[in-house]
Amino acid sequence: MPIKTKQQSRQERRLSENIRQAKGNKTDLRAEPGKKPPAASSKPSDKKGGFFAGILARLFGRKTAPQTAQQSIPYHEMYRDGICQVNDRLYTKTVTFNDINYQLAQNEDKTQIFEAYCDFLNYFDSSISIQLSFLNQRGNLEDFKRSIDIPDQPDDYNPIRREYAGMLKNQLSKGNNGLVKTKYITFGIEAANLKDARMRLERIEADIINNFKVLGVKARPLTGHERLEVLHGQFHPGGRERFRFDWRDIVKTGNNTKDYIAPSGFDFRDGRAFRMGDTIGAASFVQIIAPELTDRMLADFLDLDSEVMVNLHIRSIDQAEAIKTIKRKLSDLDKMRIEEQVRPDRACREAA
Repeated sequence: MPIKTKQQSRQERRLSENIRQAKGNKTDLRAEPGKKPPAASSKPSDKKGGFFAGILARLFGRKTAPQTAQQSIPYHEMYRDGICQVNDRLYTKTVTFNDINYQLAQNEDKTQIFEAYCDFLNYFDSSISIQLSFLNQRGNLEDFKRSIDIPDQPDDYNPIRREYAGMLKNQLSKGNNGLVKTKYITFGIEAANLKDARMRLERIEADIINNFKVLGVKARPLTGHERLEVLHGQFHPGGRERFRFDWRDIVKTGNNTKDYIAPSGFDFRDGRAFRMGDTIGAASFVQIIAPELTDRMLADFLDLDSEVMVNLHIRSIDQAEAIKTIKRKLSDLDKMRIEEQVRPDRACREAA
C-alpha cells in the first residue's frame, strides 16, 4: 500500500470536513413536509433589510449570508466543457492566452498592436461582460525540480547530464521564486438556459481566438477541469497543495465541485484584509484619474516578485446610455463652473 504524504493526508482531512459541512448544510436547508421555514429572526442578515438581501442574492444566489466556505464561492455549476453558470441567467467561459512581444517592438509595431487591441475590445457589445485576469502564482517546487531532472542513460555522458541538471537547479533557486504567470479572458452572457448560452458562447469564443490570431497571440479555451484547477490555485496559494479531482467523483459521492476547491474557511471580519485558509490577503481597488496612462503600468504590477492577481473588468455601454452619461457629466461640469464663478462674487459682496 502506498504511503500517503502529510500533504495528501491534510488535503483529504480538509476535503472530508468540507463534505461533512456541505451535507450538514443540505440537511438543514431541506424543509420537512408540513414544517414552516424558520422565522426571520433566526437569520441575522435579514435584519439588514431588503437592500442587503438583494446584494447577497445577486452575489451568492441566496438572501442570507453564506455560512460555509462552499457557499462563499459565487457560482452555481461548473460543466465539463468549461461553461460556468454563475447565477440563474449568467453563463461564462474562459480563454487563456500567451504573451505578445510588445515592449521590444518598434514604435510603428506598437501602434499597430495597440490599434488591433482596440479593435479587439470594440468587438464586445453591451450584452457581453468581460474580465481580463493576470495571475502570478507560485508553482510547486517539487514539480519544477522533476521537470528539469535529467535521468542517467546507459552511455558515457551521465557526468555531463548531472552537471547540466545541477546548473538548471542552481538557476531555479536564483530565479523568480517559482512564479508562474498566466493570463485569462473570461466572457459571460445572460441566457434563459444552458443550451442557448452554449451556442452563443461558442461563437464568441471562436471570434476571440481569431482576434488573438490577428494580434499574433496563441489562445485556447479552458475546460471545466482546468477552470476548477485555476480556482483551486487561487484558494490555496503557494503551490503547496495539489488539485485532485475527477468528474467521476461527483457521481460517486454526490458532492459539488466547490467541495474540491474550497479552502478550510474564509474570514472577512477585518475590513483591510481577509483570511483564506491559512493565507492572509488583501484586495485593492485602483481608480485611475491621471490625464495620461503609460503602457508600462500593468507590467509594473505584474513584475512584482510576489503572488498577485490583477483583474480588469470591461463593460461596453449602450450608445443611448453613453449619451446620457456624457450629458450628465457635462451638466455636472457646468454646475461646478457656475459655482466657482459665484463663490468669488459672493465673497466680494460680503467684503463690501
